[in-house]
Amino acid sequence: MQTLSDPTLVAKQVEMTYLLSKSGSSLKLGRSKNKTRVEALKGVSFVAHHGDSIGLLGQNGSGKSTLMSILAGNLTPTDGEVRVSDRPTLLSVSAALQSHLTGEANARLGLLAKGASAIRAKEIAREITQWADLGEASQRPLKTYSSGMKARLKFAIATAMPSEVLLIDEALSTGDSAFAQKAKDRMDEFLGESGTVMLVSHSAASIKRHCSRAIWLNNGKIIADGEVVSVSKKYEEWSRARAKGNRDRADEIVSAVASEYEAPMIFFDSDVSKFLGS
Repeated sequence: MQTLSDPTLVAKQVEMTYLLSKSGSSLKLGRSKNKTRVEALKGVSFVAHHGDSIGLLGQNGSGKSTLMSILAGNLTPTDGEVRVSDRPTLLSVSAALQSHLTGEANARLGLLAKGASAIRAKEIAREITQWADLGEASQRPLKTYSSGMKARLKFAIATAMPSEVLLIDEALSTGDSAFAQKAKDRMDEFLGESGTVMLVSHSAASIKRHCSRAIWLNNGKIIADGEVVSVSKKYEEWSRARAKGNRDRADEIVSAVASEYEAPMIFFDSDVSKFLGS
């Protein structure tokens, strides 16, 4: 048993269950008849610390975005507990920006939402659009932007001001290779200031490029948590087996990986800034 006093994110046995109606709409778990239970997360536990760059791997529907929304405080889990050292910043491709406003105006609004003063927001907004390589498009409405331009703008806004925890949900996947390198440099700078980055992707290549640690989420459960090269190698092998339609081999890989994983035992101290973990 080890006492750890500097975690930035702690998830303890986090579960999220939805009820799916016959019409296909989903509701959070509650008392209702004729509903199908969908377990999006099943007892997820992990710990993140200052300086961690963690990639969250998993196929679509594995629970990645649900977990990120819970960590960001946008969803309340059905069961379990999450503790954070500071309110995380969630960057998502679907993050709301105003389509009728210019890129620079959206940058100012984003900065104001992050707590910047009106004067400071005006000063930084131009720097944001320059970093995002928007050029003269910074003065055009967002609705005229390509998906790559929007992704660069959102990433620049999210990383423009210090944040102890940055959660990124697939946003980097819409950028080109040059943007990916700029984003990595920006995240390295962020981590150098003792922050924590958690990046969601179904692409092992993206995770290897940006992260040093990887968590593999499969059907709502963590089946691997460790060094990025090792975890991503197994994930890529599993992905290839699935792509070839070799379901038996894919199942074998998941079973083997899961058998080697040991979930952390987390016991919170009375001091909320501390917990005991093994």
